[in-house]
Amino acid sequence: MRWLRWLLLLIVLLVALVLGWVLFGGSGSRPTPPAASKIAATTLRDPALIAKGEYLTTVGDCAGCHTAQGGARYAGGRSLATPFGDIPVPNITPDRETGLGDWSFEDFWQALHSGKGRHGELLYPAFSYISYTKVNHDDALAIFAYLQSLAPVHQPAVASALAFPYSVRKSLAAWRTLYFKEGEFKPDPAQSAEWNRGAYLVQGLGHCNECHAARDTLGGTPQDVHLTGGQIPMQNWYAPDLSTQKNGGLEGWGAQDIVDLLKTGQSARGAAFGPMAAVVSGSTQHMSDADLRAIASYLQSLPPRAPLAEPSSPFDTRALTEQGGKVYAKHCAECHGKRGEGVAGVYPPLDGNSSVTEPTGINATRMVLLGGFAPVTAANQRPYSMPPFAQQLNDGEVAAVVTYIRRAWSNKASIVRAQGVSTYRHTPVE
Repeated sequence: MRWLRWLLLLIVLLVALVLGWVLFGGSGSRPTPPAASKIAATTLRDPALIAKGEYLTTVGDCAGCHTAQGGARYAGGRSLATPFGDIPVPNITPDRETGLGDWSFEDFWQALHSGKGRHGELLYPAFSYISYTKVNHDDALAIFAYLQSLAPVHQPAVASALAFPYSVRKSLAAWRTLYFKEGEFKPDPAQSAEWNRGAYLVQGLGHCNECHAARDTLGGTPQDVHLTGGQIPMQNWYAPDLSTQKNGGLEGWGAQDIVDLLKTGQSARGAAFGPMAAVVSGSTQHMSDADLRAIASYLQSLPPRAPLAEPSSPFDTRALTEQGGKVYAKHCAECHGKRGEGVAGVYPPLDGNSSVTEPTGINATRMVLLGGFAPVTAANQRPYSMPPFAQQLNDGEVAAVVTYIRRAWSNKASIVRAQGVSTYRHTPVE
């Protein structure tokens, strides 16, 4: 029952507060930062180091969070919505008052690697140090050099809107015990150099697990859950499982399919929409072909998944899919094909499309209602978009056609109900 769930959550938070006070309370002293040599100012001005840092900052898609809509790049000035309240995103330009102007590299390394601020305060994991801790020292130095090379922008942070008790930073001590394992990426000597590069990018700067894994009630991801798919909190999109093996979210995808999607926003197996479209636009399209192939190599090594058991339903599935077939023939088949095959390079296929078959049906529902908008990339400067059907189809019709495409051809996903459609009818596309 809901009241019992909230009672258990309150107990966990109280324990976390007590543990946080025991571990970090009272003294106000700053924890000793990791051992690191002082970095000469001339080193930070090295053009080659700055260029490397610019590339790595793009790989990490840092601008995606640290830039407000219409604001200066990397200057913060916005908040990230979380189930626990809004968290301000800091200015990371070298402004001395509101940015990183007074930060040393040791301060930056401590934030990236240990999840601690300049004065030793525990950082909220909206900053993805759970992943960034894997970034090696040399890459972190390059990123810092690039950020310090930017023009300073005076942009104070917006106010925090975290609710109590989440606003008490010391409670993060217990959270970190459960979910955070500090340490750089260690190459696997049994794997190829390409595989290790891909693993380093996916697990570290790419921070893919932050979206592509389910979170629990406390907003954490268990350390043994890796790229198995999950609903993105507050955004109402589902980031699919990334395994290409049997029952994986990308089952049957080849290396070139992965490279094509990350480089152009489209592949023979599907297209990037929602938050992933922004990632492709701002980050992955700018990555080198070698790095994209490395990512593909790593993703293809992810293990097979257990099949999902479809929950029993009191609904007449046959009647629902028959109605959906009629809607599909009228509104969808002209572009996506009678067999859901799509048109190569123009309209994505629906048969075997991970955005269609993901466990919840959220992605397909939202795209039918509100349209689908692929990213503009250098390799695909005029992508075709899908028009919205919210004004033409009622909730029952949307549920029927989404159920149809999730169960037609080779697709075997669960049904979507009209009640679920109404939840997303007025949700804006991110």
